[in-house]
Amino acid sequence: MTHARSRPLRDGERAQATVELVALLPLMAILAALLWQLVVAGQAVWLAGSAARAAARASAIGHDGAAAARRVLPARLQRGLVVRTAPSGADAGVRVAIAIPAIVGSGRLTTVSASARLQRQGP
Repeated sequence: MTHARSRPLRDGERAQATVELVALLPLMAILAALLWQLVVAGQAVWLAGSAARAAARASAIGHDGAAAARRVLPARLQRGLVVRTAPSGADAGVRVAIAIPAIVGSGRLTTVSASARLQRQGP
């Protein structure tokens, strides 16, 4: 059985490897940015549900639902917050809409919403 000998790389082969690495770096950076944007969008979806539940709990006991929703969210997500409460009735229904921020710039990608409903408490 013969063993393959490793031969030293020639200058042309080293240059080719460098060019390939340089060509892949921007693609890797774009992929990392897209993955991070997905993480930010997932967090916004998750926190929209949390904000809706907090607003519904506050509304159910007669407090300000919008303030409760705002307390749940980080500052960047509070900027696009819209809280709508259902008309007075037996239930405290709340719909919360949050703008998903873009990781590049100060824009937003889209808006996600969540709703929650609790029975009103107290007299």
